[in-house]
Amino acid sequence: MTSSQGFLGFWETAGSAKTFTHPLDPALLDAYVPRSARVLDYGCGYGRLTAELAGAGYRAVRGVDVSAALIARGKREHPELELLRCPGFPLPFGNGAFDAALLFAVLTCVPRDADQTAIVGELGRLVRPGGVLYLSDVPLQGDALNRERYARFSARYGTYGVFETPDGGVFRHHPPERLRGLVREAGFTVLKEREGSVATLDGQTAQRLQLIARRDPVPPEPVRPEPVPPEVSPGPASG
Repeated sequence: MTSSQGFLGFWETAGSAKTFTHPLDPALLDAYVPRSARVLDYGCGYGRLTAELAGAGYRAVRGVDVSAALIARGKREHPELELLRCPGFPLPFGNGAFDAALLFAVLTCVPRDADQTAIVGELGRLVRPGGVLYLSDVPLQGDALNRERYARFSARYGTYGVFETPDGGVFRHHPPERLRGLVREAGFTVLKEREGSVATLDGQTAQRLQLIARRDPVPPEPVRPEPVPPEVSPGPASG
């Protein structure tokens, strides 16, 4: 899990004890991410999906999260996993270090536009050209409960879709086009979309949107022509 700096406290306290429920879609994963892939689980929390990937035969998997409490929990529950706390960017990996990245129910925990852009942009740096981003998140919901809290908190946060929960969490639901736009801006092309329902942290049910996106080729640097020296005019003939 990850969060904007101002909201990180929740994930070091009450949020670090939550049981995460946003599931992988095994068929979608299998279709686009081979077992040999180097996979980054960004916003891994306590390593729930990282462990699921490892159990499914993905051996080159790393989990990264900004929360010290969640990473500490993950190391207790899954000592065999490579879980790393990274509070900021850039992450300690080279350009194109991964064949695939997971971004599961992460942007819903990041209320600010700039922080969301930074996250997806960093994954654009880390996923090699031709690699895959598998994003799953929560779009705007149409039920009465969510519409009411979107409206109630929109003035405070300046964004329709951001809301607070009674235990101190701040979350965000998105217009689907915003999720697609973040992916495109980071250099990915969406290949596949899938909708469905998932359980939420508070025991409700929400609709989710899954995106499979391919990292675009990096355009080559333009070839700069060698400078041509100026022509030198012949001087006057001496008499």
